[in-house]
Amino acid sequence: MRNILAVMIGIFAGAIVNGAIIKVGSSLIPLPNGIDPNNFESLKAAIPNFEPNQFLFPFLAHSIGTLVGAFITSLVSSSNKLYLALLIGFVFFVGGIYMISILPSPIWFSVLDAVGSYFPMALIGYWLVNKYFKNRSAKQ
Repeated sequence: MRNILAVMIGIFAGAIVNGAIIKVGSSLIPLPNGIDPNNFESLKAAIPNFEPNQFLFPFLAHSIGTLVGAFITSLVSSSNKLYLALLIGFVFFVGGIYMISILPSPIWFSVLDAVGSYFPMALIGYWLVNKYFKNRSAKQ
């Protein structure tokens, strides 16, 4: 039961972080003029006009959201921490692939995002928890 709760909390926390980074990013690196980020069709039509820097925060949102989700899942779970962290990576990966299918982006971004955002960040989230608690146990 604790592992199920850990996964649910990890997905929720990762999604919140993802959304917050997207929100902050759109204020730091503005979208092209006339684009409403809350209107899907407006956003979809504008992506061909995006400059590479406008993909920075979506990449960071996907990466850090996955990292936080996997970290929290690994922290809260009672067993199978690596597998559960990778499950978080998989859930966010599926979400990323879905977004690529409905909101086409340049191929370079799609590949970078799919390869660099999900499973590597899930592993790092697991590794951080594993390393922290191993070091903490050794010191006590």
